[in-house]
Amino acid sequence: MSQKLFSLNPDLARLRADGYFVRVEGNLLVMREVPYVDSQRQVRTGTLVSDLNLAGDRTCRPENHVIHWDGDFPCNANGTPLPAIAHQSANTDLGYGLKARHSFSNKPLQGYTDYHHKMSTYATILAGPANVLKPGMSPRVIRGTDEEEELSVFNYIDTASSRVGLGALARKLENEVVGILGVGGTGSYILDLVAKTPVKEIRLYDSDEFLSHNAFRAPGAPSLEELREAPKKVDYLQGIYSRMHRNIVPHAVKLEVQTLGLLDGITFAFISMDAGEEKRAVVTKLEALGVPFVDVGMGLDLAANGSLGGILRVTTSTPEKRDHVHAGRISFEGGGGQDVYASNIQVADLNALNACLAVVKWKKLRGFYRDLENEHHSTYTTDGGMLLNGDQP
Repeated sequence: MSQKLFSLNPDLARLRADGYFVRVEGNLLVMREVPYVDSQRQVRTGTLVSDLNLAGDRTCRPENHVIHWDGDFPCNANGTPLPAIAHQSANTDLGYGLKARHSFSNKPLQGYTDYHHKMSTYATILAGPANVLKPGMSPRVIRGTDEEEELSVFNYIDTASSRVGLGALARKLENEVVGILGVGGTGSYILDLVAKTPVKEIRLYDSDEFLSHNAFRAPGAPSLEELREAPKKVDYLQGIYSRMHRNIVPHAVKLEVQTLGLLDGITFAFISMDAGEEKRAVVTKLEALGVPFVDVGMGLDLAANGSLGGILRVTTSTPEKRDHVHAGRISFEGGGGQDVYASNIQVADLNALNACLAVVKWKKLRGFYRDLENEHHSTYTTDGGMLLNGDQP
């Protein structure tokens, strides 16, 4: 992706052509070996880091004139700080192995026209005093154009994380191999959310076809022509989300004793499949593998006045706590005739909410979100909007 961006965008290509040591790392534009003067009047080098504003694989005009700096605060040739560019001084983890100790603010009257303008301007400001003390010092080091680029799991760069400084948090998820067991109503929304994270791989397991009723309880909007083909759910969803995330592997199989080996290698599982002995076998397999998982469920009833009510459930199982799973928190028997959800009622909003609760819990387990209670069982009741937590270790 990095090399492609430089070949497609004149402002980035010009930075390389001018000799600046620049790369795209994650979703950030990085310029290394920028000379500057420290408070002891020593000439040193540091790193400039800017977020990237992209439309797909094309750069847009920079929205943010602020830039990050990994190095001591830069000074004039006499050792006095450069006050005109001061913005903030704080140790910041930018993600992708990048750190910053300061940020600078220098905004031209009309803003920066492109990334060559932005990066070269800051490099010139910092390198000027260094050139006074050591004539010939320049940020144009003619280096870095032949480095191998790291292959991203995304087909285009995630610029959202860099906008709010969440790159380091996103990397907590990147080594995950996530299995989504059942990609019906709730499972398809789980996929929609997980596909927007940098997980290494997403495996989909479901043997059913994607039919008309599925179109009304899944994200997106299939065409009539797509529905006529009656594709497998996993193939239909893989075709959509592989436009964004490269490593989505469909398994159009029913998970039972003979196919449980397909779960080997996953690091986390979302179970959104119907109750039954197959689910019991899946839970047993995941426990044997030592894999944490979240099981989702929904029970709805139709009242005499014609309104729907019910409960959404998110049950978490980790190697540290699994006893509650077998104490009735997860049912391995169907909900019976009173459970109207089993009749394929269309409640996409509840499917999406159930998926959101499950994905938030996964991110809490991985340290992305704060988790003070460490609950392993949550229920949301539609009547009153009541959320209850329990089963702490």
